[in-house]
Amino acid sequence: MDRNIFEEEHDMFREAARSFLINEIQPHVDRWAEQEIVDREAFLKAGEQGLLCMWADEEYGGAGVSDFRYEQILLEENARYGDVGFFIFLHSRLVGPYIGALGTDEQKSRWLPKCVSGENILAIAMTEPGAGSDLSAIRTKAEDKGDHFLLNGSKTFVSNGVLADLIIVAAKTDAKSSHGISLFVVERGMEGFERGKNFKKMGMHSQDTSELFFNDVKVPKENLLGEFNRGFYHLMHHLAEERLLSAVGALANAEAAFAVTMEYVNERKVFGRTVAEFQVNRFKLADMRMEMDVAQAFIDRCVMVQNEGELTAEDAAKAKLFATELEDRVTDQCVQLHGGNGYMDEYPISRMYTAARVSRIYAGSSEIMREIIARSIGLDPRKKAKTPQKDAA
Repeated sequence: MDRNIFEEEHDMFREAARSFLINEIQPHVDRWAEQEIVDREAFLKAGEQGLLCMWADEEYGGAGVSDFRYEQILLEENARYGDVGFFIFLHSRLVGPYIGALGTDEQKSRWLPKCVSGENILAIAMTEPGAGSDLSAIRTKAEDKGDHFLLNGSKTFVSNGVLADLIIVAAKTDAKSSHGISLFVVERGMEGFERGKNFKKMGMHSQDTSELFFNDVKVPKENLLGEFNRGFYHLMHHLAEERLLSAVGALANAEAAFAVTMEYVNERKVFGRTVAEFQVNRFKLADMRMEMDVAQAFIDRCVMVQNEGELTAEDAAKAKLFATELEDRVTDQCVQLHGGNGYMDEYPISRMYTAARVSRIYAGSSEIMREIIARSIGLDPRKKAKTPQKDAA
């Protein structure tokens, strides 16, 4: 299906991004999976190519381009020609915009240039061992000590947790309010800040995911990001775009799995015929192509609405839910079409399948997405319907 949302400059950017990924990222994929972390140099090289924080103003070294389509293209190309464990989208479009939108002029001047160049790698720390999607349940706290905040607590499942130089940490600052949260930027080397182990995961092995510990970390007042006690609302404001990023990435991963499977089924022979010649397999592939095209149309529309600043939480949830569930179905079917080879790590589809499983969990689980959509159509259990009074006799 032809996609009509791109212009000539987008096509040129796609070619440049693909070339970069093929030459600078693809050759290292196997090694990064074995060492369970991406080389820092990958971020520096991406910075040299102008691929990091493209939205940042020129005074900070960025291109000043906020058009979401460029990030969409980069995600699509990375899924096919790069490494899904290379989390530049989290650095550039998920975490970076918090600094861009909430940072003071001094903070942006201090942090953004090195974020654009790749010298500073970004992460965000929200999830805790006892608080997943429920931000109001977090226990990490920051106490105002006059000239600094004293940060104590721990975070888990922090993507880019090992590599990160700047981590945006959500912490309780008002014990009396469930939403009394503030955001703080913790920098590499701060006393009392420690990193735990790099988790061994089912998939996406090259992506570093770790625990973070904060033991009496003195965070300077100038590292408060955004308004004090308004962190919950700052986080909610950025969730729609985060879920759109997840949707774009999930569909791109499904497309990549479909592409390698098409190559395989047209070459592999069984009983004298290619796998693709069996009707049952042709129908499976036809169904996948249909669903991906439908998903692409909706996601492309969401991208354009996001560019207009009007993407709703409900539509972002729909995109995220549908794309990640589709990614799961497609990668599963693609493994099946590979037969026994699909279970072997030497075939890309094996790694694509295990990497896909987390998509239905992070950025809000499928269950949370369904809850958001259900509430948007009036099915909110928190709003009990009033029992109609009987007419007087």
